[in-house]
Amino acid sequence: MSDFRFSVTMKELPAPRIHPSADIDPSATIGKGSLVWHQVQIREHSSIGSECTLSKGVYIDRGVTIGNRVKVQNHVSIYQGVTLEDGVFVGPNATFTNDFQPRSVTRDGELRTENDWKVIPTVIREGAAICANATVICGITIGKWAMIGAGAVITRDVPDHALMVGVPARIMGFVSYSGNRMVEDETPDLSKLTVRMRDLKSDEIVEIPTETYQLWKKI
Repeated sequence: MSDFRFSVTMKELPAPRIHPSADIDPSATIGKGSLVWHQVQIREHSSIGSECTLSKGVYIDRGVTIGNRVKVQNHVSIYQGVTLEDGVFVGPNATFTNDFQPRSVTRDGELRTENDWKVIPTVIREGAAICANATVICGITIGKWAMIGAGAVITRDVPDHALMVGVPARIMGFVSYSGNRMVEDETPDLSKLTVRMRDLKSDEIVEIPTETYQLWKKI
């Protein structure tokens, strides 16, 4: 999952720093330079990359994979089936799910077991940011460097660099690698494969697929 922007450098990184109140299963792995703060729980067979920050009250379910340089803010639960690629940001109290049909019991009133449900995977691609209190429905891929606005509810796949806002969320534009909203660099030629978008603050240029641009503009 590593991209050149997030490959861990050759510099010597310190051992992960883990607060005494954290509960880490012995089978979990945590990369060098990572910070694990108060009351974090990391369950069995999870993998945390290098130079990550897991803030107060974060819960990492079993088998979860988190890449390098990921920041997860306070009171976020990353459930089984969710993958965070390199450089992802998850804001406080953001919510993930992993089941389309959640039930506690069967029709007969018996407790459901792990054999009674199927984990639905969710992937957050490199550099994407999920802001505070956003909800991500399972089975979705959030594209590279996308920005999910605070409180948004994501119910479908998100394109790279898309800015998503609302309930349910929809594309409100596109953001650069720096996170700033972009504008068309020139009059779009819809016969081409991509549309050039420019960040007026950083002067970055990002090529957005024409099909995605048309989806935003509803052309």
